[in-house]
This record gives sequence, C-alpha cells and structure tokens, in this order.
Amino acid sequence: MSNERPTAEELRQGMTVEIVQDDADVQSEDTEPIIGEVGTIHGDDPEGPHVKLKSGAVGHVQSVVHDE
Repeated sequence: MSNERPTAEELRQGMTVEIVQDDADVQSEDTEPIIGEVGTIHGDDPEGPHVKLKSGAVGHVQSVVHDE
C-alpha cells in the first residue's frame, strides 16, 4: 500500500485508519480526523473508501495508520 488513500479492496476489518466523518465540515480547519479500527467496509467513493469503525463512527478513509 502506498501513502496515497487506500482503495476498499486494500482495507481489512481491524485495520487502523484515519477517517473524516460523513457529517464533518471538510472546509473547517477545526475538523479533526478520527482514528479507529475498521468494522465494516461499505465500498469505494471519490472521497475515499466509505467505512464504519468499530466505535460506530462512519466516514471516508483518508489514510491507513501504521504502527511505529
């Protein structure tokens, strides 16, 4: 996987990802991405793969978080 936004096929349940919630104001500078584990993958979208995290947050994946 590259540093670019992953595709839905590259994601797996349990992976840690950074998402922007569906109801977030993407134009706002205060919008914080959410980091969590993938629960359900809903498919690809131009804004990034659409997922539901195990925490219940729903949004579009911006990146995969790798262990340091």
